[in-house]
Amino acid sequence: RTEARLRAAGFGPDVFVARHANFAGLPTVLAAEGLTRVDLILADLGVSSMQIDNPDRGFSYKGVGPLEMRMNPLRGESAAQLIARSSEAELARLLEENADEPHAHLIARLLKQQPLEMTHTVARLLRAGLGAAFPRLAKADVKISIRRTFQALRIAVNDEFSALDALLRSLPQCLAPGGRVVMLTFHSGEDRRVKKAFQAGYRGRVYSAVADEVIRSTKEETFANRRASAAKLRWAVRAPD
Repeated sequence: RTEARLRAAGFGPDVFVARHANFAGLPTVLAAEGLTRVDLILADLGVSSMQIDNPDRGFSYKGVGPLEMRMNPLRGESAAQLIARSSEAELARLLEENADEPHAHLIARLLKQQPLEMTHTVARLLRAGLGAAFPRLAKADVKISIRRTFQALRIAVNDEFSALDALLRSLPQCLAPGGRVVMLTFHSGEDRRVKKAFQAGYRGRVYSAVADEVIRSTKEETFANRRASAAKLRWAVRAPD
């Protein structure tokens, strides 16, 4: 879609090249283009809205669809298969590590109560279970826990943190001296990793400067795109060799 849109806008292959790859494969992609280092890297870690809004992909609890969640449906296991093979303890740890979910152990127990195949079944099960266990829990907090559960499962299904960690390790080798990296994260697990990697690089003099604070979307941006409200931008500048 991106390639077709930019070609129509007049960006030919001499100006723009599209490659379908994983964040972890950045060095390989650059090598294929005959590049050793680049001046700018922008990594948008957000999931495509087109994927989230398609109920057949199973990323959201808001629609009715299969409990799928694979970025590439032809590889790996679905969220339903992950839940089925994981123990209650493994699911609880996954919810804590991937989404900072405070009710991780209760949710893990609920997920193992019955076979789960559909997104709306999970949402209904968690809504009822959290409501019964915490009668005073606000509906908004229940919704947040359901959203965190879907986030945690998606991260695990697609091994997203491993790909992000690989990208963060490869950045110093991929950036030219004085080159800049900009990263957009959308939840605390991603932001922590980026923040720690940039700070460690700054202490080790790999980066000459890093963002002291995150940059958030403006009111106008958030009004135009509600999902922008979760975005956090951090940057770093590669030190001279």
